[in-house]
Amino acid sequence: MARYDYGGRTVLITGAGSGLGHLAAAAFAAAGARLALADIDLGTLNATVATLPASADRVLAMRCDVAINSEVQQFVAATVARFERLDVAINNAGIGHPLARIEDCDESVFDRNIAVNLKGVFLCLRAELPPMVRQGGGVILNVASVAGVTGAPLLGPYAAAKHGVIGLTRTAALEYAQRNVRINALCPGFTDTPLLDPLRERGSTLQNMAAANPMRRLARPEEIVQAMLWACADDNGFLNGQAITLDGGLTAG
Repeated sequence: MARYDYGGRTVLITGAGSGLGHLAAAAFAAAGARLALADIDLGTLNATVATLPASADRVLAMRCDVAINSEVQQFVAATVARFERLDVAINNAGIGHPLARIEDCDESVFDRNIAVNLKGVFLCLRAELPPMVRQGGGVILNVASVAGVTGAPLLGPYAAAKHGVIGLTRTAALEYAQRNVRINALCPGFTDTPLLDPLRERGSTLQNMAAANPMRRLARPEEIVQAMLWACADDNGFLNGQAITLDGGLTAG
C-alpha cells in the first residue's frame, strides 16, 4: 500500500472487528493515526486491537450497535474525550442478508438492514459532525456499495439501504462544505469479506459473481482499504460529495 501520514490524527472506524474495518484499523494505525474503534461484537473487536501496530494509549475500543443512538453518541463522545478531537470518521459497520426476491424477503430482514446500514450511518453522521465543526474541519467516509448505485437483484433491502447512504452523503456534503468537513461515500463492488458469507452457502454464487465482473474476480479487501486511505488524505482536499465506485468496471457498461 502507498504510504500515507496520519500522524496526529484521530480516526474513528465502525465495524472494526472484521472485514474491511479490521484491515482499515491496521492500515490507519500503520500510518500513525490514533484510533477509535467500534463493533457490535466486542470479541472480534478486541482481536483486532490485539493485532494493531499501535500502543494501547493510542487506541480506544468500544462495543457499539450503530443502530442505537445512545451507543453511537457515547462512542463519539468517548472518542473526543480521550483524544480531544475527531479528524476522520469511517462509517463502515454494515450487514448483509440471504439472497431473496423482494416478494420472499421477510419484513424483519428489511427492517434490520435499514436500521444498521442506513439509520446507523445517519446516527453516526449526526454524532460526528458537531465535534468536527467545532474543531474547524474533518473528513467523513461512509461505506456504501456498488449496490447503492445500481440495482442488485436478490439484495433488495441491502440495495435500498446503500442507495440511502449515498443520498445522505451527498446531502451532508452540501450542508457542511462551507464548514470544512468533507463527506464522501465509498462504493465497493463485491469484496471477499465475511459480509459475503451468506452467499457462500449457495455454492457457485461467488464464482458466478466474479465471472460477471469485467475483471473476472471479486475485489480484494486491501484494494478497498487503500481507497479509504486515499479518500481521507489531505491531498484530496477538493474531493467532496462523491460516490467513489470501485467495482472492476462493473458499472461502466
